[in-house]
Amino acid sequence: MPHKYTGRYVIYVKTGTYKENVIVDQQMVNITMYGDGYKRSIVTGNRNYKDGFNLSATSTFAVLGDGFMARDMGFINTAGPIKHQAVALEVYSDQAVFQNCLMEGYQDTLYAHNGRQFYRDCQITGTVDFIFGDGTAVFQNCNIYLRKPLDNQENVVTAQGKTQYKGNTGFVLQNCSFLADHTLEREKGKFKSYLGRPWKLYSTTIVMESYIGDLISPKGWLEYNKTQGIETLFYAEFNNRGPGSGTSARVTWPGYRVIKKKEAMRFTVGPFLQGETWLTNLGVPVHFGLFT
Repeated sequence: MPHKYTGRYVIYVKTGTYKENVIVDQQMVNITMYGDGYKRSIVTGNRNYKDGFNLSATSTFAVLGDGFMARDMGFINTAGPIKHQAVALEVYSDQAVFQNCLMEGYQDTLYAHNGRQFYRDCQITGTVDFIFGDGTAVFQNCNIYLRKPLDNQENVVTAQGKTQYKGNTGFVLQNCSFLADHTLEREKGKFKSYLGRPWKLYSTTIVMESYIGDLISPKGWLEYNKTQGIETLFYAEFNNRGPGSGTSARVTWPGYRVIKKKEAMRFTVGPFLQGETWLTNLGVPVHFGLFT
């Protein structure tokens, strides 16, 4: 790609499995990368913490340039559960969009590191803290697949990393489905699975209008380090459905709540991401309000 260009620079990734580690650096802005489908145009790697790589260096695909957009692609880390932290996709990009993409791994699959991010119709798989970081991200119409972890592990979907009370970061999972993949489905009774845990003091995660399968523990949420963050976090649920969506046995932390419609509106794509200002002209399907 040229060093200088105007508008969007579009890259087509034809069918193939690309075994490499890719960095879209800060100077590479407003890139659209599209493939032939997330099962056909795949970038894959196996770097991991246990083999001596720091967290960011494990990323199969890392995006630093603002305005990045990916469609119909797969991002995979094949290190496996025994290698612990192994990132498939790291996003340090403001106004980033992923549509109909696959993020596949085990621990720390998707590092939603920083900036405003929108994920639509994606498939995200993992075990421990597999959607984590301090981005301001909305996941809409995504399938969240929990996999079979190591025998001594518990599954945790999110580990949001907000560190400041006045910060506006957080994860919103709207109209998503929390499901067991084929490796866990047969043994889901052996493992406990949770919606999230507070990686940092002000961890913020909202699960709303989503289908929560029976694999999710009635407790819903898990402690990260004893009582860390349970008074300062913001964990909320609104109008979810499915056998794991009941809130009567949820954690009783001061920071956890079941919210009403008016408050849930704050976490929709419009106000939370200022989505109307940058998502409307990208050709991405997006629902700006509540579904119900």
